[in-house]
Amino acid sequence: MASNDIAVVIGASGGIGSALCNALEKGGRFAQVIRLSRSSAPPVDLLDEDSIVSAADYLRGLDGAPRLIIDATGMLNGPGVEPEKSWSALDPEQMAQSFAINATGPALLMKYLLPLLKRDDASIFATLSAKVGSIGDNRIGGWWSYRASKAALNQFVRTAAIELARKNKTAICVALHPGTVDTGLSGKFAKAGLDVRSPEQAALDLLAVIERLSPEDTGGFFDYRGEALPW
Repeated sequence: MASNDIAVVIGASGGIGSALCNALEKGGRFAQVIRLSRSSAPPVDLLDEDSIVSAADYLRGLDGAPRLIIDATGMLNGPGVEPEKSWSALDPEQMAQSFAINATGPALLMKYLLPLLKRDDASIFATLSAKVGSIGDNRIGGWWSYRASKAALNQFVRTAAIELARKNKTAICVALHPGTVDTGLSGKFAKAGLDVRSPEQAALDLLAVIERLSPEDTGGFFDYRGEALPW
């Protein structure tokens, strides 16, 4: 760690995001841990590009450059929104909202934050995807909008990694599957027999995976154990 290394977590008010921030602060490897969310100062709203621009300007003005940026945002369900069990439940407005939050928003984070990554040493941008976003792993169907939006996010990660490598050869851009975590996003969908973990454990697992990443891993899709997932 350099004296001015910075870690940034977007979605810091969520279950996993808050746990990631706490673990990073406790670990002491970063001079600053910046918590960004819709309620932070500056606020970051994935549905408002201007807020992402303002956050990037804020980070650019800090003493030091981000060495780690984690996007811990995402939407599976919400008021009036539930994962579709079949095509009969498809609703264009719900689909658009899923893509806006799970794919377009993170892509805009990449647009404005990837150029800020530290250049003289290994730096990482990691976004939380989901195993159900794997096309190759889809065996049971359902969850149309969430699956497709996370698959789109994975493609954005892969594409961003290629472009990033041309400009910052030591930087890494990856998608991470946190597993089933006891949060408002996925906890209610846990089934018997699933390994449901606390946000605190999920955060430690994800940070352990991040710690082991190398530039050769950029553009990859990994689970919380560090195992590569199929596209």
